[in-house]
Amino acid sequence: MARAKSSARRTANKAKHPIRIGIIGGSGLYAMPGLAEAREVRIKTPFGDPSDAFAVGTLEGWRVAFLARHGRGHRFLPSEINYRANIYAMKLLGVERIISVSAVGSLKEELAPMDFLIPDQFYDRTKLRVSTFFGGGVAAHVTFDKPTCAELSSLLAEACDRAGVKVHRNGTYVCMEGPQFSTLAEAHVHRQLRFDVIGMTNVTEAKLAREAEICYATVAMITDYDCWYPGHDSVTVAEVMNNLNRNTENAQNVIREALRAMPAARACKCGSALAHAIITDRARIPAPARKRLAAIAGKYLA
Repeated sequence: MARAKSSARRTANKAKHPIRIGIIGGSGLYAMPGLAEAREVRIKTPFGDPSDAFAVGTLEGWRVAFLARHGRGHRFLPSEINYRANIYAMKLLGVERIISVSAVGSLKEELAPMDFLIPDQFYDRTKLRVSTFFGGGVAAHVTFDKPTCAELSSLLAEACDRAGVKVHRNGTYVCMEGPQFSTLAEAHVHRQLRFDVIGMTNVTEAKLAREAEICYATVAMITDYDCWYPGHDSVTVAEVMNNLNRNTENAQNVIREALRAMPAARACKCGSALAHAIITDRARIPAPARKRLAAIAGKYLA
């Protein structure tokens, strides 16, 4: 009887404090120290396996789920990441907000290595990725003119200030396919187009998060000047990792500061992104598609 009561209390506590925050760690951030009552959770999705097990626990009063984007030990190239499984699994866990931490190269002199940028725009130069949950009998088109959550982005920028990290608000993150770094010609074109930073992962996550009606924002950790900077040697992995290691603690502090200030309820429109996006006649949606999209769009497919 005592064992049954204890189990009931644990179940009630989980229901009372559901997981609402997801953290995706990129290069250099493979764990989130300070998680209380941490445990590993492995999740299967209709789109395959996520990058790794989720570390689920409590941080600054919030139940959070942390995922290493490239897998622990950095095992996946940007093009090999199963983005759909990662975001779908976050949705299954109950996540409503995703904080993405990523390494980026700077395309402007004033955006110096070791600074942080909270971008509000993306430019997609990827070409080998599936960046939608839809298809296979269901057509949907979400609004994506403002690809990040302004509310969450503002919280992260303010958290950087409190954590003592130099932060730049707003800017465009151009997402390239990789895994090679830019050619000099590409870097010059990116600068002519007035992009601010360059990375290899975030735009795909942002598109899927919008379809999943999850708030999404990026903490872009600047590691280098790409290859365009006069007198700057070509970008090397050693240089990137050195700056990443120096900035990992800063990123963790920013996340903690953001969680301390996070409001309980969302005031943005991210949670209703699919309300008018699905255009397929409901009567013609195949049963397998309904099952596959249950966690993402089930309430709209009735």
